[in-house]
Amino acid sequence: MSSVAHKALRPIAIFEAFKGAIVLIAGFGLLSFLDRDNEVFAEKIIRQLHLNPAQHYPKIFITYMGQVNDTHLMALAGFAAIYAIVRFAEAYGLWFERRWAEWLAAVSGAIYVPWEVYELIHRVTWFRAAALLVNLIVVAYMIWLLTDSRRRESQP
Repeated sequence: MSSVAHKALRPIAIFEAFKGAIVLIAGFGLLSFLDRDNEVFAEKIIRQLHLNPAQHYPKIFITYMGQVNDTHLMALAGFAAIYAIVRFAEAYGLWFERRWAEWLAAVSGAIYVPWEVYELIHRVTWFRAAALLVNLIVVAYMIWLLTDSRRRESQP
């Protein structure tokens, strides 16, 4: 397939690599909570932000952080690493115009659509609408690339 048809793959690849990097950084951040009293640490964060620890959301955050143990943190960091690896692999494949990466991008993007629609129905925000729109454009583009390349392969 020509480079003209694939001209949007590199920006998508960069975006996927960026998502992978952000999640990888977050995973390493989770590891910094190992062997800590996370409830006390959460209270310090809440007070540093000048929030009332007795209010509903800060209280939920503090309670949750008190329940998190090292096993949970390691599991979350592991899932973050797996997610990042998938995003980096997808970015690599899209950068080098691999068909399997187009499939991965189409499927992984389409998986989020129902959740994004659900979230948008419950609370409409510009960010949610933009995220859904961008995701739909990427999925549609990947499907177009896949069907176009299949059509080209079947022509004599």
